Amino acid sequence: MIIVNTIRPYKDEHNNEIFCDEEIKTARVVFYGKNNKLVVKKGSKIKGGIYFECNNGTCHIGQNRFKGFIRLGEDCTVTINDKVTCTNDCLITAAEGISVTIGEDCMLASDIQIRADDGHPIFDVKSEKRINMPKSVNIGAHTWIGGRVTILSGANVGQGSVIGFGSIVKGKIPNNCVAAGAPIRVVRKNIAWERPHLNHVAPPYKPDASFVSKSPYWNSTIEEVASIEEHAPVIEPHWTKRILQKLGIKISE
Repeated sequence: MIIVNTIRPYKDEHNNEIFCDEEIKTARVVFYGKNNKLVVKKGSKIKGGIYFECNNGTCHIGQNRFKGFIRLGEDCTVTINDKVTCTNDCLITAAEGISVTIGEDCMLASDIQIRADDGHPIFDVKSEKRINMPKSVNIGAHTWIGGRVTILSGANVGQGSVIGFGSIVKGKIPNNCVAAGAPIRVVRKNIAWERPHLNHVAPPYKPDASFVSKSPYWNSTIEEVASIEEHAPVIEPHWTKRILQKLGIKISE
């Protein structure tokens, strides 16, 4: 284990590297393996730690304000794009070659966990196969994640959405919606949110959009439409024959 107590340009004999333009004294990097890379964009403010727990991990952190801890397993990638903010500690974990991506201009509240893996394997007793393989997580740009939210493996959150306090996120959440609950569900569509705080940014009342500057993320919610084949009822052959006979349509044997 190698501990680098500040984020600064660094390279060791195990080919672990840190690429940055300025030293960040409020975060540390821990290397357990080899061939790991941390790339930090100039102007980023990071508080916490990045832990490369295996080999071949890559972490990209844009120009943002991130507070928390990132844990990367074998062959994993974590990407936090520009203008992401955290109110308080955020935990991000990735294992077994998957990725976690947070889009630009996301707003993360306190005590958020983004877990692309379960930390420990679970097996089927009869087949002995794994039943909890990790899956990549993607959080779209300009997403607001409320406090105490847990985002689980395979989650895909569309840009411009809001995830309510204490929610457990699994599966796909569309863009520009409010989703909440455990399990999570969409509670409102066609929404847009902006960063100005209700108390800290004038005016103290903001009854409509004329009181804020609108970001580029004002879009209608796009819903996936299933194909006709998915909606069509399955009709067994003998039922097809009887229906045609009732309609007076002759069929050849």
